[in-house]
Amino acid sequence: MEVKDSAFQTPITIGEAIESIHRKKYLLPAIQREFVWSPEQIVKIFDSLMRDYPIGSFLFWDVDNEQINNFQFYEFITNFHERDNTHNPKADIKGEENITAILDGQQRLTALYLAMKGTYAYKTPWKRWDNDEAFPKRKLYLNLLSESEEFGSLYDFKFLTEDETSENDDNNFWFEVGKILDLQDEYEVNNYLIANNLMSHPNKEKAQFANKTLFKLHSLIHKNRIINYYLEKSQKLDKVLNIFIRVNSGGTQLSYSDLLLSIATAQWQTKDARAEITSFVDEINRIGEGFDFDKDFVLKSCLVLSDLTEIAFKVDNFNSENMKKIEDRWEDINKAIKLSVELVSSFGYNYQNLTSANALIPVAYYILKEGNPESFIQSVNFKDDRNNIKKWFTLSLIKRVFSGQPDNVLRPTRNIIQEKSETFPLTVIIDKFKGTNKSLVFTEDDIDSLLYYKYGQSHTFSVLSLLYPTLDLRNRFHQDHIFPKSFFTKSKLNKKGVNEDKQEFFLDNYNFIGNLQMLEGIPNEEKSYKDFNEWLEQIFTSEQEKKDYMKKHYIPQDISLEFDNFDKFIEERNTLIKSRFNEILT
Repeated sequence: MEVKDSAFQTPITIGEAIESIHRKKYLLPAIQREFVWSPEQIVKIFDSLMRDYPIGSFLFWDVDNEQINNFQFYEFITNFHERDNTHNPKADIKGEENITAILDGQQRLTALYLAMKGTYAYKTPWKRWDNDEAFPKRKLYLNLLSESEEFGSLYDFKFLTEDETSENDDNNFWFEVGKILDLQDEYEVNNYLIANNLMSHPNKEKAQFANKTLFKLHSLIHKNRIINYYLEKSQKLDKVLNIFIRVNSGGTQLSYSDLLLSIATAQWQTKDARAEITSFVDEINRIGEGFDFDKDFVLKSCLVLSDLTEIAFKVDNFNSENMKKIEDRWEDINKAIKLSVELVSSFGYNYQNLTSANALIPVAYYILKEGNPESFIQSVNFKDDRNNIKKWFTLSLIKRVFSGQPDNVLRPTRNIIQEKSETFPLTVIIDKFKGTNKSLVFTEDDIDSLLYYKYGQSHTFSVLSLLYPTLDLRNRFHQDHIFPKSFFTKSKLNKKGVNEDKQEFFLDNYNFIGNLQMLEGIPNEEKSYKDFNEWLEQIFTSEQEKKDYMKKHYIPQDISLEFDNFDKFIEERNTLIKSRFNEILT
């Protein structure tokens, strides 16, 4: 039954809001996205509040106890860890009391709650992502003795480790912001200042600043009723969802995937869509050398792999009927996507060189239609499938056919795959798109352009992989400069006696395909900084081994490989590479 008395309520203090979050009176509905604010944003909002800037209004939803079990709710995250803990825990709702769900203001309230009750572990620059010590726990502190040195800020708020706060001196006294919750009465603020010798600081101005700053923080948290909120009491999900979409249409807009995932979560019957999909994204991102798939990719894959007629990424396609189909097929969809990621990982792809996640969707669809065979990645029975998929996948990435409107590729490709064939229908797909702006056919100009992909560009791996069809890229291969890139500076060229008239060509061409090869990690490390000709003589014990290497890597065999002959080398090797591209692509 809908209640008509929705209205603005009596404002509350930040302290009261924090207490309601802590007691799990305030929860997050499944239609909310996860926390995305940076430490800098949290610091900024505290500085703004201390300067009496408005925080904006909030929208809360009063969910009565009879309706609670019809929806999914999550707790506020307490100890945020940029790598290991970014997901909100699922709420365990018990008791007979109503709860209050946050429809607008989640990011602001989470920022306040984390700062006062939790920790924020973000990566320290220059340390490796897989190093646990790169993510120390930090709490929010306020310097009671000095103003901020940051442009545009007045109060010196910082996220610090416990060790960093021990370095107090005449200009720094770091007060843990959350401890203000323990100082309920003003006399307790005075007692704190006295106990820590801040009132008797030798610098009178600093003593006054500490007094003023801590009392200001106390008033902000305990006295100022700045949380203005509108309380929606309707129990109808469609009304609440429409309100939610409208209030999130401005500012830092809710991502489409967050909204669609929230709708799926509200409609799945036996599984928690949010928990399933977010954990699945984490799982596939750990495959091989790592990927950076997101929820958009998985949700889009669900639409295609469920054989839904409409696959556009929009709210209308996430209706209850479609959600039931996706939920019923989730296990198979999950397995097909995972196998497709493992497959392209075996092709050598990872987060650095996979330029379109959508390219995996037809691969996953084909694997699904094949019955999700566990042996698909390695069995000789699927060798032709893998070869055809690899070629189609590589060409699609190089030609960038999934840019713009990917549905114009996904829909007809799915239709082709639906018509059973003995292997992945590479030639049928190529024929289908001939003459369109999604064509996989390479013209002479297209082939010429392949020579000008550069080291470090995301598409360069795909171009190089065309030249190595038999290379087992499950091993760690590097894009290696045949003639070391460290040689290509003006001073090095002069030192090596390269003629002035050649130097411009050397500097312009050393980073292109003509000077790149795929080399395993250890040989590449051994080769570093060595003259190419010298390295060849050291590493190969027989002339035949040397010839085999040169043939495999398109190294011209009848010219000098001295550094001074780099211009001739590039010319000859480009001819060999272009000839190979013509064999593969035309």
